[in-house]
Amino acid sequence: MKNKKKIDKILELSNNGIITTQQITSSGIHRGYLQKLVKEGQLYRFSRGLYVCKDAWEDDFYLLQLKYGKGIYSHDTALYLLGYSDRTPAQYTMTFPKGYNTPSLKQENIIVKRVIPKNYSFGIIEFKSPCGNPIFIYDLERTLCDILRGNDIDIQIVISAMKKYAASSSKNIHKLIQYAEQLHVKSKVLHYMEVLL
Repeated sequence: MKNKKKIDKILELSNNGIITTQQITSSGIHRGYLQKLVKEGQLYRFSRGLYVCKDAWEDDFYLLQLKYGKGIYSHDTALYLLGYSDRTPAQYTMTFPKGYNTPSLKQENIIVKRVIPKNYSFGIIEFKSPCGNPIFIYDLERTLCDILRGNDIDIQIVISAMKKYAASSSKNIHKLIQYAEQLHVKSKVLHYMEVLL
């Protein structure tokens, strides 16, 4: 009963119904107690070391971020989260540094992008998921450059996002050009900006 109270307290403090094995063991509770709660139907196992309360509102963005700490939401997913696309992605896109490899990534319903380490860390911002939890995504300027880099881009999404960006009062053209240079899409960015500005 004492363990149950401790777990209830952890869940209460988490605000999102998510509990980790690390939190349990740090509280002096044996990790086997989580299995008991899963069997009783009070929790379910989302992934290794990550459990969710049965009546919690499941936040896929947040849970995937917890599961893959090196993953940054990018491309069409970041565009959607930033309000620059009204198309809900069928699969979330996450960017990882080259060399980061987790076998379970192949089993997820996510599109995996990999970049060299020097292009991985710039443009990362903390953002609130639609459920209000903290996640990491690339900022707008980085996202616009990323969507111009691939061959599999939906031209309508690009045009719509670029038009909205060009009309925005918070646009940062200097940052956009700086990112575009580093990601080798400067000519593409300049083409869109010349047409739209």
